[in-house]
Amino acid sequence: MSTVFINSRKSPNAVLKKQGTDQWVKLNVGGTYFLTTKTTLSRDPNSFLSRLIQEDCDLISDRDETGAYLIDRDPKYFAPVLNYLRHGKLVLDGVSEEGVLEEAEFYNVTQLIALLKECISHRDQRPHADKKRVYRVLQCREQELTQMISTLSDGWRFEQLITVGMQYSNYGPFENNEFLCVVSKECGSTAGRELELNDRAKVLQQKGSRILGI
Repeated sequence: MSTVFINSRKSPNAVLKKQGTDQWVKLNVGGTYFLTTKTTLSRDPNSFLSRLIQEDCDLISDRDETGAYLIDRDPKYFAPVLNYLRHGKLVLDGVSEEGVLEEAEFYNVTQLIALLKECISHRDQRPHADKKRVYRVLQCREQELTQMISTLSDGWRFEQLITVGMQYSNYGPFENNEFLCVVSKECGSTAGRELELNDRAKVLQQKGSRILGI
């Protein structure tokens, strides 16, 4: 009678495959999915993201139906934070430093927080000669006014509100409940040229300025 010995140990390939799968982490940040690794998220051991993936995690975080961690934050500002953990470089891609700083502080990525504060400090100390304030005049009706002002974005700031009178009748069938809203944005000289006012807006701004005595 012969005895057959069965080796219950898993093959090396199976172990490596399982370890590789376990390394990947899926995050659902504000409805946008990010796929990364535990190594990346652990770059800052004291960060929220590093603590989140620990087996003895003391954080409470739900998962969605795909198994992704649910994080109620803005994905636009999370992307630069994740990329910084991946390669150690700050790449903003047009988003504001303040927005990314807010996220870096939430996730407690300490080196990134220090880097962003330094960038903001250097930016604010730059000579004002490199900056240009561009103005735009927007035409709107009374019922559209609140929505338009509340949805200003990308650095645009409300400046003045001008009630349109009968002397503007040459520019269209205006009623007394229509307004000219003056907004402005500070930008570099190169970007400023790209945001020049169109001819119609220039005429309206000049007439509005005369009414206000600007």
